[in-house]
Amino acid sequence: MERRPAVPEAVTDLAAAQSGDDVILTFTLPAKTVENRPLKRPLEIEIYRDFTPPSATSAVSPQVSANPTLLATIPSSLVQNYAAQGHFRFADSLKAEDFAGHAGSEAVYMIRTRASRKAPSANSNAAALRIYPALEQIADVKAEMTHSGIVLTWTAPQKTIAGPPPQIAHYNIYRAETEPAAAAANSAPGGEVKSTLAKIGESESTTYRDRQAEFGKAYTYSVRSAAKYPDETLESSDSNPMTVTLKDIFPPAAPQGLVVVFAPAAGTTPAHVELSWAINSESDIAGYNVYRSEQEGTPGTRLNSELLLTPAFRDMNAVPGRRYFYTATAVDRSGNESPASAAAPGGVPAEDQVAP
Repeated sequence: MERRPAVPEAVTDLAAAQSGDDVILTFTLPAKTVENRPLKRPLEIEIYRDFTPPSATSAVSPQVSANPTLLATIPSSLVQNYAAQGHFRFADSLKAEDFAGHAGSEAVYMIRTRASRKAPSANSNAAALRIYPALEQIADVKAEMTHSGIVLTWTAPQKTIAGPPPQIAHYNIYRAETEPAAAAANSAPGGEVKSTLAKIGESESTTYRDRQAEFGKAYTYSVRSAAKYPDETLESSDSNPMTVTLKDIFPPAAPQGLVVVFAPAAGTTPAHVELSWAINSESDIAGYNVYRSEQEGTPGTRLNSELLLTPAFRDMNAVPGRRYFYTATAVDRSGNESPASAAAPGGVPAEDQVAP
């Protein structure tokens, strides 16, 4: 008696979604035969596609033609390249000619699987979607570091693979965080981003400021344009990946309100010069430096050996009778030093001079 070939169960969860100019098909690979026996060998997969005018296809229950067109056959030896943990994913890359005669039509997909050449499974459920040409990939995303975040800029796409562009509804901004040491290697050849991208915002113009980016962290960005069609908004594929490590290279503001006062000798404390100024408003100030010069307009010499934690300083080494010009700077936790404050004159008078 001839043994009947194993017939896989029909797929019942086929789904289709357009991403850029690709239609992404997903489904669960059958694990049993129609006789409820486990499948003992990898399956061959056949993918079918037809185009149908929207009016001829029910949105609730799309129908497959009696003689569907075979789009692709995935040999059993290659199925593992499209599957992970029993879930299958296949990208149907639409071409210009697909849109030339079918833009606005519905693409209807169906699949069959085979454990042997003699007996395919029954048809899967049909998955239908209306297709439109996506805007071309943005290829010139640039990033600029600013004190208030990373600013992205790009050029608006000018076409689709089928011709002139539709109206652009907005741009979607995606970001993935990566290790700073690996930032340079985070972008793979061909415009593919290795990290998992998450949407962080939208922009109606060709610029976007990421105010949530943190200093010392590396990020990879991608921008997708959203084309406006009558019944949906369609994203383009990912732009060129832009990876940047946000470094704090921005110095604090110069200290304000520097005051220089002569302090006469008192007890065991010799005459000296006392300086004070307003606290800087930045939240990452590590300390301050004080400089002294005998010539106005020149930086002079730093007087403190370590950062000053408070906005005050005593110059105990001022030579009596000399006139000095003092300035103060602020330093942040990244080591950036501010411009010098406005210079303030001062000094310790000689014994025959009248104290200021």
